[in-house]
Amino acid sequence: MKLTHSGQTLRLAAPFTHARGSWSQVDAIVASIEHDGRIGHGEGVPSRRRGDSCASAREFLDQAAGVLGTDPFAFAERAPRLRHIAERLGPQPAAHAALDIALHDLCGQLAGLPLWRLLGLQRHGPPTTWTISLADPDTMARDAEDTLGFHRLKIKLGGGDGLDLDRLRAVRTVTTTPVVVDVNERWTLAEAQDILPRLAEFDVVLVEQPLPAHDPDAELLARQSSLPIYLDEECSSAADVARSADRAHGVNLKLSKCGGIRELLAAAVTARAHGLHIMIGCDLESGLGITAAAHLASIADHVDLDGNLLLAEDPWNGVDLVDGVQIPPADPGLGVTH
Repeated sequence: MKLTHSGQTLRLAAPFTHARGSWSQVDAIVASIEHDGRIGHGEGVPSRRRGDSCASAREFLDQAAGVLGTDPFAFAERAPRLRHIAERLGPQPAAHAALDIALHDLCGQLAGLPLWRLLGLQRHGPPTTWTISLADPDTMARDAEDTLGFHRLKIKLGGGDGLDLDRLRAVRTVTTTPVVVDVNERWTLAEAQDILPRLAEFDVVLVEQPLPAHDPDAELLARQSSLPIYLDEECSSAADVARSADRAHGVNLKLSKCGGIRELLAAAVTARAHGLHIMIGCDLESGLGITAAAHLASIADHVDLDGNLLLAEDPWNGVDLVDGVQIPPADPGLGVTH
């Protein structure tokens, strides 16, 4: 098998803002694996928050090229060799995701099956949320007006200015679509205890990561909350999920965060074993990464796969948005084209 990789800069149609920052573009890494006349592709999005970068991802993939072996299906055999590289370089979830997705794409092509079928899953998952960036209440209301075709909105909160309820109130003046609230770690326990009981009037479905990752008060808040609380920033692996069983009602799992399809599925199995619900989420990424996640969406209770829809131009064709659902192709592998 021959592994190559490249970077791609993804420019957004409009700035994307949440409680930790704002972005007008993101850099992603693409892995491509050629074998037996076919090429599998995978994408990962490095994140300073998770401790990796495009430079470290490239270094991981450079070293991984020498340990892939000759059998695309030999995931278990390769795993210790890849772990050894990560022990030297530090965790590289985005690079590992790009490599793992590319291998799954290749395996699906070789088997003549779309990835969702190769994995024994269904083609259709729940409808995706559409994200409304953090801004002043009036701006968020204007952004929420033009969301026909979406059955759920994700509202970014955590402004730290006392206006979070005003933001929801403003959004509710223009739409009755159910909402997911994502705080990105920015509430204190006191803020969360004050705001959570007041969210019922806004038809909030769930609240994502209200407290900082690993906050010792998360277990208390989960017991007190009448709304489901999902954890994102502190859940990257099956072990993280197991530790979160008493701290939340669900987890948000992402390919670039977990390190690929195999690791995400392991985390999902662990979540179900601990009675936790599952959201399949995404970073700001192209249709390549979103298509891979859409192949897994049927395992989830909620889906947040709008990253490619936020781009000014998507370099990959694959997933198809139909009545709010991101539907993966029926072609072998991921079914993406570039």
